[in-house]
Amino acid sequence: MKRTKISAMLLTIAMIMSLAACGGNSGNSASSGAASSSAEVTPTAYSIAALKGPTAMGLVKLMQDAKTGESLSNQYTFSLAASADEVTPKLIQGELDMACVPANLAAVLYQKTEGQIETLAVNTLGVLYIVENGNAVQSMSDLRGMTIVAAGKGSTPEYALRYLLSENGVDPDKDVTIDWKSEHSECVAALASGEATVALLPQPFVTVAQNKLGDLRVALDLTEEWNKLDNGSSLITGVIVARKEVVDANPAAVKAFLQDYAASVDWVNGNVADAAQLIGSYDIVDAAVAEKALPNCNIVCITGSEMKQKLSGYLSVLFDQNSKSVGGALPEDDFYFGA
Repeated sequence: MKRTKISAMLLTIAMIMSLAACGGNSGNSASSGAASSSAEVTPTAYSIAALKGPTAMGLVKLMQDAKTGESLSNQYTFSLAASADEVTPKLIQGELDMACVPANLAAVLYQKTEGQIETLAVNTLGVLYIVENGNAVQSMSDLRGMTIVAAGKGSTPEYALRYLLSENGVDPDKDVTIDWKSEHSECVAALASGEATVALLPQPFVTVAQNKLGDLRVALDLTEEWNKLDNGSSLITGVIVARKEVVDANPAAVKAFLQDYAASVDWVNGNVADAAQLIGSYDIVDAAVAEKALPNCNIVCITGSEMKQKLSGYLSVLFDQNSKSVGGALPEDDFYFGA
């Protein structure tokens, strides 16, 4: 891995630090596959990007600790982006060491870079919902004949929606009209203006929309709809990945990062009000919205063998539906760090 001047200085002067023990598994977080607290690690500087949404929300405690100079296993710098399109070129070109991206995109990048992307953890489970300004939608089959506004074409929202429609006997190309927007905020605007009555939205945008439209209701939880199929997989929204050369340069430091990340997730899930204030201060989403949305954001830090089991099952479902959604082939074992 190409060292910056900062990381070189750290490697020269920093003391060898013991890995901090991972925080307790409160909420939905998990820490399987992380390094033991007795291991030692040479601190490393990492540049990490997250998308404004649940993945960034789970990182806020770590972001704040890095900003205030708290004692951490490594040195971290963070950047936030509105979409994965802003992040992936920088990751591939080496400007970023790690990035939070949609789960299927991680597999696409693995294929595109010929195995040079490695998944470190699942950081967000299902956060997708069908919302309606009305009461017509009680099941996936009720969407037949309707127009659904949505964002996220080519990533988790599209593939999850198409899969669930198909499994419920609704042809996503013939039986419904999906009006794709470039951002989730556009979907909220369409609902608010009356342009649309049904939308596919993730948290925290569900809460944003409900704050604008008091009668807007959650018609369907796509995680529940996925679980009803009992297909041996879980609906996964996001993961955090790293460049393989970053991982290979210092695997112990990467494991230490995962412990820091898991501790941040545990804190966010266990301190919702305080976490919401931090989320607001980083302009990820308004603090009041964050406080309402956090319990439904399914923020986790699942690593190791459990990460591989959940993610490989999800990618297999997508592959069977549309191989292009995961880059044309399923990733090999080296895609899953620590599994």
